[in-house]
Amino acid sequence: MIRGKERWGDSAPTTDSKYIQQHLANERTFLAWLRTAIAIIGVGFLVTNLHHNMKPSLTPAGHWLATLIGLFSVGLGIITIIMATIVYFKKINSINGQTFVASKKYIVTLSMFIIFIALLFGIYFVIV
Repeated sequence: MIRGKERWGDSAPTTDSKYIQQHLANERTFLAWLRTAIAIIGVGFLVTNLHHNMKPSLTPAGHWLATLIGLFSVGLGIITIIMATIVYFKKINSINGQTFVASKKYIVTLSMFIIFIALLFGIYFVIV
């Protein structure tokens, strides 16, 4: 030790450092979910922008559906960020406690929402 300061490497390993590979994989997964959320939000803005460019040729149902797709996409992106953050912190504890269980319910929930938006897209393109 140098005057009360520990040199790098002199401290005892922490619980997190015992499972460094798993924590790094958890961080990569979290960042992938954030990228996915940004892409979903981008789709919402894209539909809204496309809708405003095509406004004269849209039916009232097309207008309503484009607005719905935009709002659902932005909402789903925000929900994805919230869920990814919750899962990230839960996995930190489960990795350190060696009780890791894959989170199927979050995957299924987000998949259902994405399928719903895809169906709305299909209906939108049929109407327009």
